[in-house]
Amino acid sequence: MSNALKFDPSSVQPERGAPAPDRLIAGTPEFRTWNFEEAAGGLYAGIWEATPGKWRIAYDEWEYFHILFGISIVTEDGGTETRLEAGDSMILRPGFKGTWEVLETTRKDYVIRL
Repeated sequence: MSNALKFDPSSVQPERGAPAPDRLIAGTPEFRTWNFEEAAGGLYAGIWEATPGKWRIAYDEWEYFHILFGISIVTEDGGTETRLEAGDSMILRPGFKGTWEVLETTRKDYVIRL
C-alpha cells in the first residue's frame, strides 16, 4: 500500500445526502461526498459537493476546507457572513453554529478531525 493518496473522484462512488429536514431553511440541496481517507483517531479527508440551498450547521468536529468551485456563504450565529469562492479556505472549529448557503453548486476538499 502506498503512503500517497491522490484525490480522484472517479475512483470512488460518492455518498449522497441532504440536510436533515429540521435543519433545512431554503431550497432542496443535495450533497455528494467522496471520502478518500479514514484514519485512526477520527481523521477524514475527501471532497464534498452541494447544490443550492440553505441549512443550519453545528460542528462538534474541527474542519479545514478549500473551495474548488462555486459560491457559498457561511454565517456564524451572532456573527458576520463569509462569502466563499474558488480558492478560498476556511477552518470551522468545534462549537461553530450557524448557516451554510450555497448560491452556486459548491465543491470543496476537506480534512476533518473528530
